Amino acid sequence: MSWVLGKLVFLVLRPSNLLVLLALAGLFLAWRGRRVGLRLATAAIITIALVTVLPVGLWLTRPLEARFPQPSLPERVDGVLVLGGGTNEHLFAANGRPDFDDPADRYMAMLELARRYPEAKILFTGGIGRIQGAPVAEADVIAALWARHGLPPERLLLDRTARNTIENARNARALAEPRPGETWLLVTSAKHLPRSVGCFRAVGFDVLPFPVDFRSGGPAAPLDDLRVSERLYELDEAMYEWYGLFYYWLLGHTTELFPGPRP
Repeated sequence: MSWVLGKLVFLVLRPSNLLVLLALAGLFLAWRGRRVGLRLATAAIITIALVTVLPVGLWLTRPLEARFPQPSLPERVDGVLVLGGGTNEHLFAANGRPDFDDPADRYMAMLELARRYPEAKILFTGGIGRIQGAPVAEADVIAALWARHGLPPERLLLDRTARNTIENARNARALAEPRPGETWLLVTSAKHLPRSVGCFRAVGFDVLPFPVDFRSGGPAAPLDDLRVSERLYELDEAMYEWYGLFYYWLLGHTTELFPGPRP
């Protein structure tokens, strides 16, 4: 229930949706003769203009991505955990080829680490995380990618049921059965690591964060490449993680509001 509720709440709280709803509500109130409506619509429209010109989303992303620095990789790794996200299950079902959306860096890192640590287990966790469903699980796309690269199937552990980050952590721990002293890398988008690490700590799975898919390290898009949709997308993505940190802490999925490196 909390998974569905979280998805539905964010549909409304997603900044791009919320700002448009506020602007429309303000215009409706103004049409009905309410003076506050004009103020609300004006404030919403000005905010939309600002966040589509200034890189507000990247400013909000930066603290998330900087929370866990790139680690020095150890000589030996017992396992590599890769969290789902960014697979395109519909295109895979239609065309039979592994297809990906935005955060595909984690899958390139998965293949790179699999070759660097040939004795390590590779565990991917990702089921169907869409309310409207999908024709296959994310893990099915990854299994096809793995096979295309000719890697041994016995090295790959797949969780096809996890729908969100806390389920990723619970299911990964059950599959991996980590032993004391083992080193497991956790591969996911840099902005997603604070919430992910918090979930893994909560289920008693000690991991070494391995951030990928950085978005805020370089310069913002120059004016000749400025796209309103891109700015709103960056804002939505950043706020999704900030909302998620608070929501998971509220539900008790994490014990820290903003998990960071341990001393």
